[in-house]
Amino acid sequence: MKVFSETNIGLVRTENQDRVRTVMLKDDICFAVICDGMGGQNAGSEASERAVNIVFERVTKVFRPDYSENSIRNLLISSITTANSVVYDVSVSSMEMQGMGTTCVAALVYGNKLHAVNVGDSRLYLINHEIRQLTRDHTVVMRMYENGEITKEQIKNHPQRNYITKAVGVAENVAPDYYEAELAENSAVLLCTDGLSNYCDEADMFNIIKRSDPEKAPSELIKKALENGGGDNVTAAIIKL
Repeated sequence: MKVFSETNIGLVRTENQDRVRTVMLKDDICFAVICDGMGGQNAGSEASERAVNIVFERVTKVFRPDYSENSIRNLLISSITTANSVVYDVSVSSMEMQGMGTTCVAALVYGNKLHAVNVGDSRLYLINHEIRQLTRDHTVVMRMYENGEITKEQIKNHPQRNYITKAVGVAENVAPDYYEAELAENSAVLLCTDGLSNYCDEADMFNIIKRSDPEKAPSELIKKALENGGGDNVTAAIIKL
């Protein structure tokens, strides 16, 4: 098992508000977390920086290899809620930081078992013989799609596609979604911000990850997003079994 990541400011933004941290805890245990900040001036970067560090440090310091699956679930969820409390407190105590927030997607792979959490529209994909989005976007357009108001094809170009319905630090409390999955041998896990998913379609993601060396795949994915416009910060982390 290996993990690789990369982040890029993109071609339009003046600041990179994405943050990513990864670590191999043991040969068969890997953790990765990505945050995409929201807010004017430095607020988005402050939110994502605080959140990614809190989640990373809490999980890596508290996790033990003898943890049950339920203990891993509780640890991942509590790491998000702790980050939410810190970011929210900073937001309400500073005029400059009011309204800041961040998405968050995190994954702990233990052997062939994936444990993941997400808030917002940063995503996690599973790649084996196909590519499948595991996480659910917390967005206005996803809610509209699930209510039958728009089609899946209309999501990508909908004028409200960037409206997030849930984020870390925006409200006093947040409830992250939790996921588990069994991973096949030689499969991969991709975590990314919407700067990748909005500018690189799933077929390209699949082909790049399948044909590239794992250490080169994040930069190849980012290269494709930049070729397609690069209108946002772009971040990708790949866990390869």
